[in-house]
Amino acid sequence: MASKQPSKATSKAVTKTKAEPATKAPRNSTGDTFFGWDGDVLVLNVLGKPSASKDAIGKPKGTQLKISVTAAPRDGKATDHMVRFLAPLFGVAVADIEVVFGQENVNKQLRIRAPKKLPAVFTDSAAKTD
Repeated sequence: MASKQPSKATSKAVTKTKAEPATKAPRNSTGDTFFGWDGDVLVLNVLGKPSASKDAIGKPKGTQLKISVTAAPRDGKATDHMVRFLAPLFGVAVADIEVVFGQENVNKQLRIRAPKKLPAVFTDSAAKTD
């Protein structure tokens, strides 16, 4: 005996609405440079170099700042070392530096809350844009 299944022919009216154009967020929140300001927070794009011979801030490369650290890239330890290296250079506590993304990657973004000083590469970069 064949069982009857209900017909699936019932259709629901679909109302299409015109989609609002999406406002695209900027691909890089710092624009064409390696840093930008969000109020009193410095947003910094970093190209990290772990296992370097010394801890150092290098030169900007495109929209990133090269920063070398001696720590090996194991489980985000190089990034943690980088944050501890940068804190006194910006005159802030380690807790004032947030790793937005890239904890275990060479490409990272940092947010530094109310830096009290800036390394020379920032003033050199500002002079070039004026």
